[in-house]
Amino acid sequence: MGKQKVYIETSVISYLTAKPSRDIVIAGHQKTTYDWWHKPRYKFDCFISEFVISEISRGDKNEAEKRLGIVKDIKYLEYNPEIERLGTIYFKLFNIPEKSKLDALHLAISVWYKIDYLLSWNCKHIANAIVNLRLREYNNKNNLYSPILCTPDELMEVNYV
Repeated sequence: MGKQKVYIETSVISYLTAKPSRDIVIAGHQKTTYDWWHKPRYKFDCFISEFVISEISRGDKNEAEKRLGIVKDIKYLEYNPEIERLGTIYFKLFNIPEKSKLDALHLAISVWYKIDYLLSWNCKHIANAIVNLRLREYNNKNNLYSPILCTPDELMEVNYV
C-alpha cells in the first residue's frame, strides 16, 4: 500500500510562510504548520492544484514568491470540467460566499482525485465538523469519495499500534 494522499489547501501555505503573528491562536497554528511541514509531511504524498497556485500568487510580490517557492516540488493535480461541475454543487450546498468560491473547488478536486486528507486552516468553509458531515452525506448519496477535512493539528504524527 502506498502513502496516503494529502491535498494542501492555501491557508496551510500562508501560515507556513507568514511572519510570526502576535495573535496567540494564529501563532500556535503557524507553529503547528511548521512542525507538520518539516516532519509528518514526508509520510504522505502531497498535492496542490491550480486553485492553490492562483491564491498564493496574490498579494505582496515578495510574499507570493516565498509561497510559490515553498510549493515548487509539490505534485500538481490537473483541473478538468468535472471538478468545476462538482465545485458548483458544493458552492451551493455549503452556501459559500462568492469571494470564497475557490473553497468549493478545493473540496471538489480532493473528492475527484480521491485524496485521503484535505489539509486546511480554513475552519469556516473546509476543515469543519459540519462541512465534513454534510460532504460525507452528499457524497455517499451520490457514490462519491469523501476525503477527511482536517487541520495540521489533526494530521500530526501518530504511533499506530
